[in-house]
Amino acid sequence: MRISDEQFRKFANLTFDDMRKMAQDDSLSRYEKIGFPDSYRQGKEEIILRNIVANLPLLSERDKVVLDVGPGCSDLPLMMANLCREQGHKLLLVDSEEMLAHLPDDDFIRKFPAFFPLCDSLFRDFSAKVDVILTYSVFLTAFKEGNAWDFLDRSLELLAEGGEMLIGDIPNISKRRRFFSSSNGVKFHKEFMNTQTPPEVQFNTIERHKIDDSVILALLSRARSQGFDAYVLPQYADLPMANRREDVLIRRP
Repeated sequence: MRISDEQFRKFANLTFDDMRKMAQDDSLSRYEKIGFPDSYRQGKEEIILRNIVANLPLLSERDKVVLDVGPGCSDLPLMMANLCREQGHKLLLVDSEEMLAHLPDDDFIRKFPAFFPLCDSLFRDFSAKVDVILTYSVFLTAFKEGNAWDFLDRSLELLAEGGEMLIGDIPNISKRRRFFSSSNGVKFHKEFMNTQTPPEVQFNTIERHKIDDSVILALLSRARSQGFDAYVLPQYADLPMANRREDVLIRRP
């Protein structure tokens, strides 16, 4: 089974249970196991890590507690583990047991097989003690399958004073529409799809299970109303979906 660019839209609807099954499918590459075509992640995860570290400066300090929610099993969590080892961080990983089985075991790593935030032991042991929370390419699943506000609120409960959280790689249908309504977006679509047909863009339509500007701005508003600073950040321009995805950074003062 291979995931082409044309099939990617179908894989945007994957559930947590779908991903558990894919983690065990040896016919898939490590990128396909997390729901991406190889072309979207191969050779790009080093750039993703640099973007993450730039947005989460505490990762470059020493002896922090780092939580990665939904790390998957591609190269990115392995690079994150190496970074944590080098910096003396404690690394907490929350994902399905099937995904976590692909990641290394070590003294500085603690694994929580669960659908976040349904992991009582994590909150019992690390409430208000986590310095850095990373969740990358995961929020859409929480939005569609769980409770996005519970996902946010419980995450904020874990942050220590001065801690920071990056909700990374959020697909924003509003940003996508704006891009594909522009001349640059039309050109990008035609070249990427090898077609002369412009992209189809529809405004004022109901888009079930899609994240739009209202959700992004509500994330900021909810975090800020609970005493946290929150910002929308652009992705590095050389990431494959930077023109239709963005990141949210939250900091506890």
